[in-house]
Amino acid sequence: MSDAVSDPSRSETLTTADGKPLKAALARAQARNRRRAFYLVLPLLLFVVVTFLIPIGQMLSMSVNNPAFYSWKDRDTGEKVPLMVDLRAWFDENPVGTEPDEAAYAALAAGLAHARETKSIGQIGTRINYEVSGTRSMFTKSARRAEKLEPPFKEALLDIDEDWADPRLWSAMRNASKSFTVDFYLAALDYTRDADGNVVKVEEERAVYILLFKRTLVLSAFITLLTLVLGFPIAHLLATLPLRHSNLLMIFVLLPFWTSLLVRTTSWIVLLQSQGVINDVWVATGLIGDENRLQMIYNQTGTVIAMTHILLPFMVLPLYSVMRPIDPSYVRAARSLGATSWTAFRRVYLPQTVPGIGAGGLLVFILAVGYYITPALVGGSSGQLISNLIAFHMQKSLNWSLAAALASLLLAGVLLLYWLYDRLVGIDNLKLG
Repeated sequence: MSDAVSDPSRSETLTTADGKPLKAALARAQARNRRRAFYLVLPLLLFVVVTFLIPIGQMLSMSVNNPAFYSWKDRDTGEKVPLMVDLRAWFDENPVGTEPDEAAYAALAAGLAHARETKSIGQIGTRINYEVSGTRSMFTKSARRAEKLEPPFKEALLDIDEDWADPRLWSAMRNASKSFTVDFYLAALDYTRDADGNVVKVEEERAVYILLFKRTLVLSAFITLLTLVLGFPIAHLLATLPLRHSNLLMIFVLLPFWTSLLVRTTSWIVLLQSQGVINDVWVATGLIGDENRLQMIYNQTGTVIAMTHILLPFMVLPLYSVMRPIDPSYVRAARSLGATSWTAFRRVYLPQTVPGIGAGGLLVFILAVGYYITPALVGGSSGQLISNLIAFHMQKSLNWSLAAALASLLLAGVLLLYWLYDRLVGIDNLKLG
């Protein structure tokens, strides 16, 4: 038997009980096990693909593609109807910066008449209104009279509305006539295109997206820091208490999970408002005067307080899972060797909690940057985050492509955070339980 093992040529002759080569039988068994494992995880894989990967792909596609100006899906036949064909051809034949001539206005008039016929003029006007506000009504008004227009079309359209000569409007129509565009990403970064097609910054009073991105990142980082400061001693207490006591205290940590998010948020409104419980207590105890009640709601203060309370368990649980297995004899050994309490904590205990700190911080920060309900209810105008503006474009302005561009940038920021964490700490050191 030892000779067969030492001689590879002889090991090839080993067979199973039914006479099949052992190597082939092992390969078939391993392949069968891999197939069985794949079939077991297949439902979860399909669920992730359908509910996560496909929506993200659609979002990324929508951020660079808005077909409102060049196609219309017929509601009766379901087929796509080309729009503004003649005008798009004129844009293709003439470079950026070319002043629209009579042929351009004739193509525009034909496109308006066709859009009126296909009932797509509202969609076209809305698309251009994203870049030049106030133009939707101009499109619908001109489309109603497009069939009666006669040459010269330039004068006829200018008689309807003088804004048809606005170079910004023609630049917006040129940009919208492209199948794919990065203009929504430019808008998400507070940039736009001028009449000559150059990328320029928007006016200062319209530059809101970068401000909201900065506010979202700063508030999310501050909330993460607060949850760490508050959650670290709580997790340490839970990890060092006897199990029967720590389980009881863990119920209070998990209690927010058993309460509706809406209830928790509205409870903070009751507590923090000017005539709320906290201000009433301070006035009753003489800490502040009745005329000096603090405004702690509908601003950034309310957003930070409410979100810190809601996200605190997501910091405590990873910390607790890391602290519980730490042997207390390590710190006692350091103390016995002459280390002070602070030195023993800093050099012995704290390094062992880094995986929990990283996991909790990453989890809280990612949840904070995408939070929507709490900032919407308690944030007011100064406490809104970028997620609230994404929801606004999805629900109110219906500019889904801009919302997708903002969401894509937020997703890119989260992925960058993962990459930085992996480079600095190592994703293998992340522990959630």
